[in-house]
Amino acid sequence: MSLIKAVHVSDVPNHNTSNLDHQLTKNAAFHHHSTSKIVSKGMLLLGGGEEVGKKMVVIGHRGSGMNMMYSTDQRMKILKENSILSFNNAAKFPIDFVEFDVQVTIDDCPVIFHDNFILTRDKGVIIEKRISDITLEEFLSYGPQKEPEKVGKPLYRKTKDGRIFEWKVEKDDPQCTLQEVFQKVEHSLGFNIELKLDDNNIVYKEEELTNFLEAIMKVVNEYAKDRPIIFSSFQPDAALLIRKLQDTYPVFFLTNGGSEVYTDIRRNSLEEAIKLCLEGGLQGIVSQAKAIFRDPGAIAKIKESVLKLITYGQLNNVPEVVYMQHLMGVEGVIVDLVQEITEAVSDYIHPGEEGEEISPFE
Repeated sequence: MSLIKAVHVSDVPNHNTSNLDHQLTKNAAFHHHSTSKIVSKGMLLLGGGEEVGKKMVVIGHRGSGMNMMYSTDQRMKILKENSILSFNNAAKFPIDFVEFDVQVTIDDCPVIFHDNFILTRDKGVIIEKRISDITLEEFLSYGPQKEPEKVGKPLYRKTKDGRIFEWKVEKDDPQCTLQEVFQKVEHSLGFNIELKLDDNNIVYKEEELTNFLEAIMKVVNEYAKDRPIIFSSFQPDAALLIRKLQDTYPVFFLTNGGSEVYTDIRRNSLEEAIKLCLEGGLQGIVSQAKAIFRDPGAIAKIKESVLKLITYGQLNNVPEVVYMQHLMGVEGVIVDLVQEITEAVSDYIHPGEEGEEISPFE
């Protein structure tokens, strides 16, 4: 394998028993004996066996990368994140999936949006509303409009430390629904659908989670066809419940691997993530990349548990870090700098015909 192309770190934006045996058997059966074409594309895409001989799966974060309004790096402000424009732009590069966040409006429509609150300014006052508290019509009234004669509400964004910025990018695009994404995004592109809930401030009842997930599954069942799909969520109960509601698409548990401490201990370590996956029949873990480097031994435990491993985080915008994870056995990475990363690591993301690496599609 030839050396990866160098990208300086300075170029990266500044931005963790018997029942067990039975579950390991179930996981192995799911991975290796399923005849579902969709599962094959969603799971076998992530490979198995000798990791270094497998293709590294690249997933575009919120399409072609997230927006960071406070960043001095203009690459983080080119295309509107979580938009049809951004998804189709990502499809121009040799990636397998785009990752995006799905929430559900008060009138039960799944929409694509990351933040728990949507912000605008009216008469000099910032107004913020939960996505789950507004209708689809109101959601679509923010930002650029599909009809040229209409003017949308200006969009603003709040950072974790409370700063508020106007949401301005070079190439904007209207808000979109999950149905539109299925209909308008390049069909060959897989979807990593993050089930987005406010898991820090709200304790959800099972009925609320069921209604949320059923609204999403209604659209998926009608429009997915044979598109590769992976579900993921930081909310443990949502991840477990979507697994119970369907067995067509793999479900991954999202975790920062202990970078932050939560009241729900299931979110506090990779060890807890493995336990949750095994107890709930989930197929894999999406971990913050930093957590894997803090505890590289966890990769072997994840493999022993017959689980797949994807990572996310700003470290994944450094090609050398992605390559190191490939050698460590990580099957996929979620990245912001889609063009830069796919170009830099093309030798093992998209092996040449004469190479020895094996695509998980084969």
